[in-house]
Amino acid sequence: MQKVLALVGSPRKLGNSELIAKQISRHIPEPHSLLLIRLPQMDIGPCLACYTCLFDTCPQQDDFSEIVEALLESDALILVAPTYLLSANASLKKLMDRGLSFYPHFQRLWDKPAVAVAVAGIPGMEGYTKLCLESAVRLMGGQLKGSEVVYGALPGEVFMNHENLQVVETLAKALFGPAPDWQASPWRCPACGGDTFRFLAPHQVRCMTCSSPGKVQISNGSISFAVDPPEDHFFLTLEGARRHLEWLRGMKQRFLEKKRELKDICLDYRNEGEWLQSRQEKKAM
Repeated sequence: MQKVLALVGSPRKLGNSELIAKQISRHIPEPHSLLLIRLPQMDIGPCLACYTCLFDTCPQQDDFSEIVEALLESDALILVAPTYLLSANASLKKLMDRGLSFYPHFQRLWDKPAVAVAVAGIPGMEGYTKLCLESAVRLMGGQLKGSEVVYGALPGEVFMNHENLQVVETLAKALFGPAPDWQASPWRCPACGGDTFRFLAPHQVRCMTCSSPGKVQISNGSISFAVDPPEDHFFLTLEGARRHLEWLRGMKQRFLEKKRELKDICLDYRNEGEWLQSRQEKKAM
């Protein structure tokens, strides 16, 4: 029996995000168990920028390690999050800010099948929520089988629209299905399947999911994107991810070699400005 993990980025119990995750589970053809994690209620501390996780486990004693373990033990991932001010709920960002901890586990995480759903209350006002979810799947080493935006503000409203039910059923069937052929979708990045691009100059674009540069092509009134991902792209191949991990680890030696020079630069700014103190700092005084 397959194990499916659902990461739900909404604080609402029985809200639209939770319902979508469970509805996807209902329509997965393969026998499976479902484990759900509500990200906003998990204790996930901010990244300490210490790089310890690149060499050992993260020193923080919180719920992050349990989430990583659940992800490692799962066979597939469902990722759902609501839109908060044109972006995904902050609980997803808190999780992904600790994302360097995924790198040492990429041998087990790489190409784990995943689907993602962004929920928005007003059509067209999802902002970059879908992009956040797609990027999260990539940063966890997953293989994105499909991603969609659905609309519904009130709890349960998302399934008052029959089209949303069809979208969810399609994603459920895709989860353990064959890998998508992104080359066949002219409006998507042929390297990663992303559909969000930054326009840099006439005909020059960059995929906002995998950061690959490319060009816009227009032919017979139709638009398509041609991208040229770097050979060692760490979003697209396991070998590229391994090389990126070694580059990150190598930053420690680089820091030690340039420590004195870097310290002199930083200390030059030490006494400028005045910091607003937190409540905790004020109590300690």
